Amino acid sequence: MPAVSDDVLLLRRARGRIARIRAAITAVDTLCSGTLLRRTKVCGKAGCRCAQDPAARHGPYWEWGHMKGGKLVHRMVSPRQAALFRPAIANYRGVMRLLRRWEAETERMIEAEARRRLR
Repeated sequence: MPAVSDDVLLLRRARGRIARIRAAITAVDTLCSGTLLRRTKVCGKAGCRCAQDPAARHGPYWEWGHMKGGKLVHRMVSPRQAALFRPAIANYRGVMRLLRRWEAETERMIEAEARRRLR
């Protein structure tokens, strides 16, 4: 069992790590869940090369998929919108990683605090 001073040190370090996590989260500008897909399509017109040659398919078209109301929703977006979605999706994933780290630090703090109070 760690000494009391070890738990105090653990708590102090965990609070410092949480402060850095909070600072990183507040630095985020835009965030958006989901996935950005690059699609090419076959048009279905008789005689069009796209049916025979994958390199001749139409596009690329950008599609944003995300959960809305418990359902997976896909929406076509312009190349300009796709350029904005890409960093927002990356930010979302980064924030979710930070939140998982914050949760782990909180769990460590609660355990250390409980050990400290038992003494």
